[in-house]
Amino acid sequence: MTERTRSAKRTTKTTATAKKAAARLGSPAAKADGESAVLAKIAAMPGPDRAIGERLHAIIKASAPGLSPKLWYGMPAYAKDGKVVCFFQSAQRFKTRYATFGFMHEANLDEGAMWPTAFALTELTAAEETRIGVLVKKAVT
Repeated sequence: MTERTRSAKRTTKTTATAKKAAARLGSPAAKADGESAVLAKIAAMPGPDRAIGERLHAIIKASAPGLSPKLWYGMPAYAKDGKVVCFFQSAQRFKTRYATFGFMHEANLDEGAMWPTAFALTELTAAEETRIGVLVKKAVT
């Protein structure tokens, strides 16, 4: 291996490490990259899932602007301090009859000894949109 090849590998590794660190810290560039990736993923979904994904994205951004959009296992997700708080799984992804909007253990949704962490979605009405907005706000407080 030549010195030039070793130098190129070190540069690539340093750049990758810096990008990962920036993403963990929620830098504006990482947020923009994450948002672009999430919007592209939603745009590639089939019609009903795309409509739900677009509305969820808008609701989450309005309810918790501090969350950073990112792809998580190929699904749109929203993170706080680098840790996923909530995610959207399209029905098509696992060939189910409904999409799923779920919360991870970082979400502050605890209510007694039992509480829901995921919801099946076949459509979004005003009532569901309001409920999701409330849950997302609670999840990040």
